[in-house]
Amino acid sequence: MGLVAPAGRVRVDCHLHTVASGDAVLTLEELAERARLAGLDVVCITDHNVTTAAVQATKRDLGVRVVVGEEIRTPDGDVIGLFLTERIPYVLPLAEVIGRIRGQQALVYVPHPFDLARSSLGRVLPELCAQGAVDVIEVFNAKIADTALNGQAADLATAFGLPGGAGSDAHDAPGVGAAYLEMPDFDGPAGFLAALADARLTGEFRDHAVRYPRRSELQRPCGEPGYIRR
Repeated sequence: MGLVAPAGRVRVDCHLHTVASGDAVLTLEELAERARLAGLDVVCITDHNVTTAAVQATKRDLGVRVVVGEEIRTPDGDVIGLFLTERIPYVLPLAEVIGRIRGQQALVYVPHPFDLARSSLGRVLPELCAQGAVDVIEVFNAKIADTALNGQAADLATAFGLPGGAGSDAHDAPGVGAAYLEMPDFDGPAGFLAALADARLTGEFRDHAVRYPRRSELQRPCGEPGYIRR
């Protein structure tokens, strides 16, 4: 596949993190470079419980369009707000968080819903869908090795007639663009939601890059293979 989306279409990574998340190492400069290399047109910066980096990114010329998002921790699991205008505090009740997202005319996006290794909404998600409280379900998360979990999310989205999202969930530069949607260009949350009906998903499992050398490597004597000078 080429590195440029067809005319009138854009490539969107719906879920990724910068250093502002606290558990990520991706800088805005690295994000801009990796997005260019991956052929991305739009990135949704969805840091954990903060929007500072996403807002800052919208004010810079990074060569990629930025959607302000936030991955918000609730007692029931994580939920993402897309197209936010204000940060939403974490550990509020889920219903209140959804109400605050909707109060900003933003979108309720549910990440990695059935990944038990992370804080996920799978247990309560069917009821939320039945209530009409969900706009988008992430049907492909590039950090999930078990394809059945992404498939379970896709099946649920289909059952409730909801559009599917795709995100690299990148926390480091090598992860950016591991999953994205190619979709018609859009303007704002309503346009994004409408464009999802004609989205094509591309994704691959891409685990977190190794961030630190193993202690055994650091302790090898100088001159031996694998020695890392500090």
